[in-house]
Amino acid sequence: MKRAVVLLSGGLDSATVLAWMRREGFACHALSFRYGQRHSVELARAAELARALGAVEHKVTEIDLRAFGGSALTADIAVPKDRDESAIAHGVPVTYVPARNTIFLAFALAYAETLGASDLAIGVNAIDFSGYPDCRPEFIAAFEHLANLATKAGAEGSSRFRIHTPLQELSKAGIVRLACELGVPVGRTVSCYDPSPEGTPCGRCDACILRRKGFVEAGVDDI
Repeated sequence: MKRAVVLLSGGLDSATVLAWMRREGFACHALSFRYGQRHSVELARAAELARALGAVEHKVTEIDLRAFGGSALTADIAVPKDRDESAIAHGVPVTYVPARNTIFLAFALAYAETLGASDLAIGVNAIDFSGYPDCRPEFIAAFEHLANLATKAGAEGSSRFRIHTPLQELSKAGIVRLACELGVPVGRTVSCYDPSPEGTPCGRCDACILRRKGFVEAGVDDI
């Protein structure tokens, strides 16, 4: 089986990507980060999901992005609540963590090179295009190009790195349907930006609002 590094946050999107990569026949090495996020309960869920979905291993890497702050997820900044869809869709939200996907993919690339793997996977999707610049197809294409320039494997031609983004063009409802098709235990995923220590979602942040809308539109219970 070909090896792949899959970024796994413990949320619905990344869990669905892990299940999709397993279906595609990859031996998946899941990678999560303790980066100073306020919703660290996601790491416990990531470990649970990695086991449930058949990852061959799950690593958690420490990066303290609180040293820089600049985000409601890593600094003493309030998480926006009760915003309507038009507000959510407008501009880059304060929950954007500066350069997070660039940092995460760089670590995934280094990990992949040590494994002799040439495949990476990340759960970026269409819902995040407008708000998060590091979720756009242009960014993924640029990073894939970088990966093939800036690595020993790429320079020597022994591997050509590919970044898999199976959710790129899906709505949240589409992701929910795919997750159910792949057998993801959706009720164990956590999407909330401001959950309780036990993982109970706030129900009011942008992530909770978009998740609820996705499940309603998919006609699926969030359990």
